[in-house]
Amino acid sequence: MLGLGWPEVLVILGVVVLVFGSKRIPEVGSALGKTLRGFKEEFDSPEESEDFEDRDL
Repeated sequence: MLGLGWPEVLVILGVVVLVFGSKRIPEVGSALGKTLRGFKEEFDSPEESEDFEDRDL
């Protein structure tokens, strides 16, 4: 996991809780999930973006 051990992961999670607060973490997680899902959908459907590359600007 990126060369991180459990102590490092726990420290990172602690910092996230301190920065965002425990009540906002679900909102941040949801927004991050939607963003990653959008990126994945764009990478999975490259044929739609080929039309833009074929145009002469």
